[in-house]
Amino acid sequence: MPIRKIIQIDEDKCTGCGACVPGCAEAALAIVDNKARLVKDIYCDGLGACLGHCPEGALTVIEREAPDFDEEAALAYAAKVGHPAAQKHHAPAAAPAGPAKAPCGCPGEQVMNLRPAAAPAAASFAPAPQPCPNGRPAPFAPAPAGEGENDLAHWPVQIRLVPPDAPFLRGADLVVAADCAAVAVADFHRRFVRDKAILMGCPKFDGEADYAGRFAELFTRSGVRSVTVVRMEVPCCGGLPAMVQGGLAASGRDIPYREIVVSRDGQLRA
Repeated sequence: MPIRKIIQIDEDKCTGCGACVPGCAEAALAIVDNKARLVKDIYCDGLGACLGHCPEGALTVIEREAPDFDEEAALAYAAKVGHPAAQKHHAPAAAPAGPAKAPCGCPGEQVMNLRPAAAPAAASFAPAPQPCPNGRPAPFAPAPAGEGENDLAHWPVQIRLVPPDAPFLRGADLVVAADCAAVAVADFHRRFVRDKAILMGCPKFDGEADYAGRFAELFTRSGVRSVTVVRMEVPCCGGLPAMVQGGLAASGRDIPYREIVVSRDGQLRA
């Protein structure tokens, strides 16, 4: 058996997020038991195109004994599971119409550009004024036409899931918002999502994540043209601007920076 380059996965670092799966053009990776796994050695070409898609740095290229890469078998498997590689390499059209889904069962991590809906988003709701007679929460009533339109133009939005070279970041005005700000500010979409790239996270609950390191890589590679941090007034939220500013300093880039503080009753304080 030849010695060749092949992907190795550090299970201690892997969180099972699935971001690497659509990033592998040969469908060699899948999520099994909440960890990324090499489906078969013959599906991996060893070039390492998937490395930049892992937010935790769990993927490396090593040299070891492995059977030769079999491109035909890899593409057949990609077509079978409906992987994006099947479309890229013009494999037989066996997948259903619509966006291809990763075999990991985690399509929510796939990077994509979204077109603002022409009609009001189906998920835009206004609460019904009266509770149900049985005491359970009242059902939500759809918002009137023309209200509550969705301005989100990309996916994902979580800081830990967005690759630093995601295409929607290039040349964008970036907003880095605390999770709570999205519900504290009544017109959050109009103010902070429309025509912008948005990243969200919580410095309190994501404290162990290397936000500063991720932002340093993002500011170095993404080409964003400005950054605005939207944080809550509570003390635990103060770590968010510190992480972003730390990333800016480490990147060495001179990017216009602005910070907005949101009070618990939704007032903005620049």
